[in-house]
Amino acid sequence: MALYNAKFSSFGSFAPKKVVNNFDLEKLVETSDEWIRTRTGMFERHYTSPDEAASDLATQAAIHAIESSSVKYKDIDLIVVGTVTGDHAFPSTACIVQKKLGLKDIPAFDVSAGCSGFLYSIDVARNYVENGTMKNVLVIGVDILTKITNWTDRNTCVLFGDGAGATIVSRAGKNEISHIIDSAIFSDGSQGDLLYQAAGGSRMPASHETVDKNLHTVYMEGNKIFKNAIRSMFASTDEILRRNKMEAKDVDWIIPHQANLRIIEALAEKLHVPMNKVIVNIEKYGNTSSGTIPIATDEAIRTKKIRRGDIILLTAFGAGLTWGSVLARY
Repeated sequence: MALYNAKFSSFGSFAPKKVVNNFDLEKLVETSDEWIRTRTGMFERHYTSPDEAASDLATQAAIHAIESSSVKYKDIDLIVVGTVTGDHAFPSTACIVQKKLGLKDIPAFDVSAGCSGFLYSIDVARNYVENGTMKNVLVIGVDILTKITNWTDRNTCVLFGDGAGATIVSRAGKNEISHIIDSAIFSDGSQGDLLYQAAGGSRMPASHETVDKNLHTVYMEGNKIFKNAIRSMFASTDEILRRNKMEAKDVDWIIPHQANLRIIEALAEKLHVPMNKVIVNIEKYGNTSSGTIPIATDEAIRTKKIRRGDIILLTAFGAGLTWGSVLARY
């Protein structure tokens, strides 16, 4: 039994200034605005500059989240960052963010779960808060996929953008309505070869050959990932609703990972949920991996779509393969 309830105190997000649209991509690869829109629902995405790294975006998102809450910087007990494109292999991006925020003597670490990284990190934070170890956990989802994109592959290079989103998972008061109801995370390592970055780790260290062969970029078997994403996000969503004796119709807003509009629409159809109850901003950001859900949630809160007391369901799918869902009353 949990000692306390955990809640989302606030959200924040940040995207780089540079905006690249489908017409810009037409000049880089053999593609078209119509082709991209029809297959993905994307039009614009944000790209980092050469001197911007994951910690830069993550820090700005964190500042927005903290300053949107009643939590003070000194009240942060732990930093968890979901990312696969950190500044370095080590130290962790979380430790770099910690330094930039001026925080000391608290734990900070990264979680690697592909596009599911933000939800995995929420699950970690929720458990720390519920067991009484921590009161306020800063959770960030950030990725800069444009820096590991294969610009000769027209099927993948049009998909990705850069961005970061953050939330503060805090201990809820006894009489507070806001709380994280449940979270569920899963993985299937046997299918990891459907979406991965081959080079750059200990299996295949950097060399002239790995660079020449574009092995430091994203490799994805799109059709198989598409089917797995729909099936897995539905499974985790169905699981979390069933074990809390709820149905999709009881949820005010579903915020799915923004990987492909057709995946989002197929998921809504399987859940028998109308699209006007699904938060979608893929047309403005593309796929920012761990950043998609917190960015979409933050925008929906700031535009007053999501209000305090609303039941929200977050669901994601990513490399690993990993997937999961979080159910909460915001």
